[in-house]
Amino acid sequence: MLTKSADIEMRSEDLYISAKLVRVRYSFVNSSPKDLTVTVAFPLPDIDINGYDDNVDIPVENATNFLGFTTLVDGKPVKMKVEQRALVDGVDYTAVLGKFRVPLAAQLQSTADAVSRLPRATQDELVKDGLASADEIDDGKGHVQRQVVAHWTVKTTFYWTQTFPAGRPLAVEHRYAPSVGSFVSTNLIDASNGSDPDEVKATSDERTTYCVDANLLSTVTASSKAHASALAYYDEYIDYVLVTGANWKLPIGDFRMTIDKGSTANLVSFCGTGVTKTGPTTFQVHYTNFTPTSDVKVLLLIPRPNS
Repeated sequence: MLTKSADIEMRSEDLYISAKLVRVRYSFVNSSPKDLTVTVAFPLPDIDINGYDDNVDIPVENATNFLGFTTLVDGKPVKMKVEQRALVDGVDYTAVLGKFRVPLAAQLQSTADAVSRLPRATQDELVKDGLASADEIDDGKGHVQRQVVAHWTVKTTFYWTQTFPAGRPLAVEHRYAPSVGSFVSTNLIDASNGSDPDEVKATSDERTTYCVDANLLSTVTASSKAHASALAYYDEYIDYVLVTGANWKLPIGDFRMTIDKGSTANLVSFCGTGVTKTGPTTFQVHYTNFTPTSDVKVLLLIPRPNS
């Protein structure tokens, strides 16, 4: 069980999110009269292993630290432990996959290869548990090949034991390369013109999830109409786990979040109040005494060449 603290305050959090880098800097203060040693945990965004297509990005070739996660405390590197689990509908199948030596989320292709090499009976067991699906694929030449595709969610948490000295601020910094989701076009535009209920729902969900405003929607719609296609832009998605900021004694005293869209040609949308433009590609929110109640979800719209 990862612990919460009733004696340690998060005085400040400075969060930077881009498609290349996530960086967060904290200042903690132990307000109790004695030093405290507690477990500090940092959950990474979930990785959905679903189909092994290009919609999931694994930026670092490492079986557990696949985002290249690092931590500094008062400027010094911290040696961390990692808890990594594979879940389907809330059920933990980590031990099952470990028994069959299937990597949870190293590189998508290596995980796919490990599943494909399993004996037929083992593959059937994974399918039965909802960890995979199986299809018979005809190559058009009279040969039928079985294709087994994995389906589970990887939850990764880095943690370590940290002593917080009484009354003295402690600086903690995390860095990692985010897993950036993507889609070949944009779901902001209902390409079915309302005839396909699934596409209508996808459009509505995306607009709501990322708090898309009328100006951005108008820009994307106009560009798509000019090219008679929703392919004028394609979507990228970045998630950041923020609700764990409520695990400390008080609300976050000073919270600052900067979203960097990467290029002046890109469009960006995310939920927040009081958003200000701080640079050619950066947008910022600044709150005091802030208690996060939801995670951060960022939508980037990337224009295609000649769009």
